[in-house]
Amino acid sequence: MNNDLPVTGIIPAAGYSLDLSRPLIMGILNTTPDSFSDGGNCYQQGRLSLEAAVERARQMLKDGASIIDVGGESTRPGATAVGEAQELQRVVPVVEAIVRELDCPVSVDTSTPSVMRESAAVGAAMINDVRALRREGALQAAAATELPVCLMHMRGEPGTMEHAQDYDDAITEVEEFFVSRMQACQAAGIARERIVLDPGFGFGKSLQHNLTLLGKLAHFHHLGCPLLVGMSRKSMLGKLLGRELEERLPGSLALALEAAMRGAQIIRVHDVRETADVLAVHCALMEID
Repeated sequence: MNNDLPVTGIIPAAGYSLDLSRPLIMGILNTTPDSFSDGGNCYQQGRLSLEAAVERARQMLKDGASIIDVGGESTRPGATAVGEAQELQRVVPVVEAIVRELDCPVSVDTSTPSVMRESAAVGAAMINDVRALRREGALQAAAATELPVCLMHMRGEPGTMEHAQDYDDAITEVEEFFVSRMQACQAAGIARERIVLDPGFGFGKSLQHNLTLLGKLAHFHHLGCPLLVGMSRKSMLGKLLGRELEERLPGSLALALEAAMRGAQIIRVHDVRETADVLAVHCALMEID
């Protein structure tokens, strides 16, 4: 295998197959009232609406998403953790409804062991953990589900990560973190074939760190795991371009294209239709080569 090339093949995910031969879009569906970009979109009259959540997922699938990523805890800078019971109430019914109504792969964006287990029980196909299974019991819970897991690099917690940006070498530190967490996963019974890696753009990193990680994204291919990136609408675009949240679509699309060109296999976004158009052009040109 050429270690400079992305991993290819199929990720088996709870009866679904995620084909890595071309970049996949993961559509973001937050069931929180306070997420930085789409918080409250699944609420009606102050209450979480399953109908609104399913309709949002339906539209993202129509627009080109391959995976729907459901999260019930905001991880924006400065965010505080929510209680376990509240996260369960926000996430599990939505996962169950989407799987039942739309029969599609659903990822659950959580660090909480009980949310992993309960979501898997109602049909979740993947676990996406910004804390890389470091909460107590998370490794064991994820292993028991037998689902693929995404391990993200983050220093500290969302509430403190903005104050943890003093890297000697961001590439080396992220790689060492990945190796350590992959070893922990494999010791817990999670095979390498079930592991996806996310460098954690915007999580405890300066603008320069983020740009360096994106520019050298292909460096991580030698670890032998698919790469997931999430840069949609993030503050790095505000710092780079001076754009407010609602003005960051062009920058988000540029980041998605750059990530795809560097071999990212899963791209997590808010704006699915626009990203799908960009990636369709990218893939058409790649097929010519």
